[in-house]
Amino acid sequence: MNTLLAPATRLWLRLRLNEVGPLLSLSACGFFAWAFIALADEVREGETHALDSRLLLALRDPQNPANPLGPSWLEESARDFTGLGGYAILTLITLAAVIYLLMAGKRGAALLVLVAIVGGTLLSTGLKIGFERPRPDLVPHATRVYTASFPSGHAMMSAITYLTLGALLARVEKSRRVSTFIMGLAIITTLLVGVSRVYLGVHWPSDVLAGWAVGAAWASLCWFVALQLQRRGQVEKPGEITPPSDAKPE
Repeated sequence: MNTLLAPATRLWLRLRLNEVGPLLSLSACGFFAWAFIALADEVREGETHALDSRLLLALRDPQNPANPLGPSWLEESARDFTGLGGYAILTLITLAAVIYLLMAGKRGAALLVLVAIVGGTLLSTGLKIGFERPRPDLVPHATRVYTASFPSGHAMMSAITYLTLGALLARVEKSRRVSTFIMGLAIITTLLVGVSRVYLGVHWPSDVLAGWAVGAAWASLCWFVALQLQRRGQVEKPGEITPPSDAKPE
């Protein structure tokens, strides 16, 4: 028994799972990954279709399914919210964040953000190709779509981008209230993007749930990796700045 426990204990301590941050991030990654796998299995078997259909139709005018419920300004607002999860907006936000981190001397953090979001994009594309789920055909689409339905790329990429950047900003903020506000804003933005996809009729609700799950799992994994790299000095700690390569020694 000791021969099995000793290596496990060394690995536990090496990964700093005795500390809150690494333990929570790895646990969150495992939970959200399990949630995605369980949901994907239900989708493959068609178990979610009835509930998906009811929820999608519940957001439409029963007399005219082409019209989402609510006033016209609500539909236009949904298009604005859904744009926050579009590749153009997320690319702009990512580039701005990376350039800012590089200018601030945080090269390790900049590389981490870039790898996390580019890797998430590749993962999203691979999952869509693997599942090839058709888009909803119960109602007309209120915005253009070009790819498969499962999982929702907007929901997944907004989760990865906003949660990763939110966690990064929260780390450098000393005030707990401000850190909570930043993370809360990142979560609310992610939720609004996903809900807007269902409201506009371009995704089944299960697509969005799956996108949120796999996006949160990926963001949690990236955060776990960041904590490990910080300990090795490969990613800057909060407040730490990498001196420019052309800086003269004093």
